[in-house]
Amino acid sequence: MSDFLLGIDYGTGGAKACIIDTQGQVLGFGFKEYPFFHDKPGWSEHDPVLYWSIACELIQSCLTQARIDPKEIRGVAVSSALPSMVMVDRQHNPIHRAYNLMDRRAVEQVRWLKEHVGEERILKLTGNRIEDHPSIVNLLWEKQNRPGSYAHIWKALTIDGFITLKLTGKPVANYGAAAFYGVAYDLLGERFDATLLAEIGIDPAILPPLARCEAIIGEVTSEAASATGLAAGAPVAVGQVDFNASCIAAGITAEGDIMSNLGTVGNFGVVHKSREFNFSPVGLSMINLAFTIDSANTYITIPSTTTGGQSIRYLRDQFSQYEVDVERVLGVSSYDLLNMQAEKAPPGSDGLIILPYLMGERTPIWDTQARGVVFGLSLNHTKGHLVRAMMEAVAYALYDSYQLILKSGLPINYPLVLNEGGAVSKLWRQIITDVFNTPTVLVKRRTGAPFGDAILAGVATGVFKDFSVAKQWAEYVARMEPNAENHARYMEYFGLYKQIYGHVKEDFVELARIRGKYQE
Repeated sequence: MSDFLLGIDYGTGGAKACIIDTQGQVLGFGFKEYPFFHDKPGWSEHDPVLYWSIACELIQSCLTQARIDPKEIRGVAVSSALPSMVMVDRQHNPIHRAYNLMDRRAVEQVRWLKEHVGEERILKLTGNRIEDHPSIVNLLWEKQNRPGSYAHIWKALTIDGFITLKLTGKPVANYGAAAFYGVAYDLLGERFDATLLAEIGIDPAILPPLARCEAIIGEVTSEAASATGLAAGAPVAVGQVDFNASCIAAGITAEGDIMSNLGTVGNFGVVHKSREFNFSPVGLSMINLAFTIDSANTYITIPSTTTGGQSIRYLRDQFSQYEVDVERVLGVSSYDLLNMQAEKAPPGSDGLIILPYLMGERTPIWDTQARGVVFGLSLNHTKGHLVRAMMEAVAYALYDSYQLILKSGLPINYPLVLNEGGAVSKLWRQIITDVFNTPTVLVKRRTGAPFGDAILAGVATGVFKDFSVAKQWAEYVARMEPNAENHARYMEYFGLYKQIYGHVKEDFVELARIRGKYQE
């Protein structure tokens, strides 16, 4: 019998799965989007029932494509975009819709924690900001706003934790994911602080046990086997954060390696071993968590802009019916059509600047009330200008964090590796290259995070002795060099981009007050 491995990843906007062999060949791959629900300002949810039904569909599709005996799947691993939260009862059924990482409803709970616990105390413990609305913040919202259903919560899980529960019947969170529970998670001690949990009134029993990514949490149950087509008894790893999975898929495994994704969320990450950086002023303006490899000693700092690729998806879904119809009829990607229009606009988009804060913003400004702004719009601007300006806006949002990390002196290995989502756009890659003023490459293999999950499954089950195959298998193409003239132009616009935010920052607060007054 041969050895095969299954990886499943849940992004903010869709799920992917793949089956690989021991040589890194992808034998089966699937992707499926799931809808967002934004019922109220600041809310961003998924239907958690879809998580499991999509997992079953993707696994069955991958098995069919691979034409293998399910008994030859030696291991399974799952990852997900974070913070996310799936609340389940004792029968493992979801309670309410799931939170995804764009949800920002718990503003009052963030304010309460700052007043009653203290921001400094939380930062010193977690190495992360509570403005990211980690799971414990959202649990406080649930307890205060839906106490009846809150009383029925057995476990509050991440998306990958929920799928792992459905596969094995066992709740768990990996140490990387634990950072996204926040508030009472001790980043260095790798545990939840029981004293702090008691102070804020969160029962530690509803939090999952923690384990290393490469540990085996359990085996596929007979019920899960019937639903997915997998063989009962297949080992399931604890899992990992989806950005970490994407890193491993891209061969980003060493200290100093840097990679960027332009998925629903736009982000980049730097692998390092500096505990001091995590708690430095720059580190505390970012997102810090344990890396999958050597997680007790290795970290990854992940600056993020809340709506990265989602911003282009928004332009497509709301303002590009023609392009969507062409895709439906002719099979030409609607995103490619938008890219063709954007390519006609020059760097700087003829003076059109966008603040891409469609659902607030994460690093480094941490402003949940920020919203999108289109500045400088004129009659000469086309849809292509808007699309390019949005791409540039995401680049500016990421550069805002990148420049701080550069100044901090954290070691970085170049080139910058671009991997998933909008990174397939040659134009967007060139914009990133020019704004960051650094060479970039593209990962040749387009499988993404589930490939990293399959490698994790291989390490967890002993199929691979370590993660070295990730670096061996990584291939990079389409190297780009920065254009000095474009970089200089972008820096002028970036300066104005920062000024615009400074000018309207307080107006966002007033807008939130007025909107809240009438939203009911």
